[in-house]
Amino acid sequence: MNQDEYFSVHAGLTINVEPLSPNEAVPDETHFPQEIPPLFRVASECSGLDDNLDRTLSQFNKEQYQALTQYLAAQNSKINLLLLYVLSQQNDPAFRYTTTTFGASRLSYSSAQPLTPGQAVRLKLFLEQPAAAVYAYAEVCECQALDQQYDISLRYTRLQEEDRDLLIRAALYFQQKILRQRAQQRSDNS
Repeated sequence: MNQDEYFSVHAGLTINVEPLSPNEAVPDETHFPQEIPPLFRVASECSGLDDNLDRTLSQFNKEQYQALTQYLAAQNSKINLLLLYVLSQQNDPAFRYTTTTFGASRLSYSSAQPLTPGQAVRLKLFLEQPAAAVYAYAEVCECQALDQQYDISLRYTRLQEEDRDLLIRAALYFQQKILRQRAQQRSDNS
């Protein structure tokens, strides 16, 4: 699938954007996985395990797994809370921003400091649903001045496929949340 074929949602994710210095290069596809911090790999694997468990449980009938599902959901919530706390330690305040839009191919955010189109950045995205973090590299596509801020768009240049799947699931989660809110507003107005 072409990168531009993924949709974006208007939602605020916490991100770290660290511009690379001129003498720093984006790692090639071979070296990129080795550079990913272990905590980010663990978060990605945990999220994958959640998906596999959901598929396995869906094969049981409702009576067989209702209590088991409740117990596992409680345990999963505890683990996710702990994981989110540990991941928050990787969130560097010096590089912290909040997205205005994000998807599996690109994101945008506002900053007081401009970046140059074509400039490479190291990127960390912190997801709450699913509980995970994504480590990637991106390139500045656009940087537009808006009042005293800059609207910056980034396109991923190094991103593992499992992490792209996480971003797709996170975007779908926000989309479903927006749809539920709209349905609730319609029912409240009726």
